[in-house]
Order: sequence, then C-alpha cells, then structure tokens
Amino acid sequence: MAPWKLPLVVAALVVPVVAGFLLGGPALGVALGAAAVLALLLVAARQRPYGPIEPPPGDGGGHVLIVAAAEVEDPADVARIARVAGIDGGREGDGGVRVLVPARIGFLDRWASDVEGARHRAQQRLVATVAALAKAGVAAEARVGDENLVQAVEDQLRSYPATAVVLVSDEAEAVEAGDAAAELRSRLRVEFHHVRVGDGG
Repeated sequence: MAPWKLPLVVAALVVPVVAGFLLGGPALGVALGAAAVLALLLVAARQRPYGPIEPPPGDGGGHVLIVAAAEVEDPADVARIARVAGIDGGREGDGGVRVLVPARIGFLDRWASDVEGARHRAQQRLVATVAALAKAGVAAEARVGDENLVQAVEDQLRSYPATAVVLVSDEAEAVEAGDAAAELRSRLRVEFHHVRVGDGG
C-alpha cells in the first residue's frame, strides 16, 4: 500500500464517526462509523488485482488475439487490422487467430439480471467480424467475453497463448477503449496494438 493511502483510510473511518458524535450523539456516530466501514469494504471488494497479464507458453507459432470492441465489416478496416496484427502476409498468426467480442450489458439488462440479450448481440457482432476477416483470407476462432475489456483479455490469456493482442474500437467506444488500451499497454507482456476503425487512423 502506498504511504499516503493509510492516513486517507483512517480519515475515511474516523471523520464520519467524530462528526456523528458531535452532531447527533453516540447513536449517529456509531451509525456513520458502520456506514463508513461498509463503504470501505465495498470499495475494497471491487478492486481488481493490478498485475502483469501474461499468456501461457506457446508452441512457437504466432497467435493473435483480436479484441473487437466495435463491429468490423469494412474491408479497409479489416485490411488495416490484418496489417497491424501482422496476419496479412503470413508473418504472424500462423499459430491461429482468435476474435474476442465483449458482451455489452446495458443498465436495464443488468438490473433485470438478463444477460442473454447482451450475449446475443455480442454473438451477432462476432459473426460479422469473423466473416469480414474470412473474406480477407484470415480464418479465426470466435469467443464472447466479459463486458470489461481488460477482464475479457485477461480471461482469454489464461489459456490462449497469444503473441500479440489487437484492440479494435470506434468512436462510440473511445473513452472506455482508451482507458482499456492504456491499462493493457502497461500490463500485457506481449505485443499490443490499438486500432480505431471508422476514423481513418
């Protein structure tokens, strides 16, 4: 834990208790203290470990994981992804290509615990993307993953020996994909690229 975090945690626990005692007596102080502890436990439980992401040992071939946060159908986008991934001339990806699409779960779907719709939409995007790659001569496996981009990659790399990871996003995913790209760039122990489709760059 960083040195500055401990005083912050202590303050987060002590200040509500003291304020409660001063404003409403012991009952309010104890209630606010319990609420502060509960909030701290919830925040701690939501934290993910922030370590390196490393795939299992491979077979010597180039395995490429394409994380499609956006649907890819335009031939120019497909060609750019293949070029960046090194799978346009057989230099890489000779060990296989896997396309991963995160299942985007909307607020109402999550509230209703209905993830089937999100998985169905992800499968549709997956089929379209794999078909577009196939038209360009790139055969790929297909997977639907966690809605969190980084978690989806981490899950796949527990068993898939990728030598390169390519994140594909568009303008609609700009903020989330940008944050995910920054985290993946710092944590991945394999080659990483971020391709933005639909913007010409």
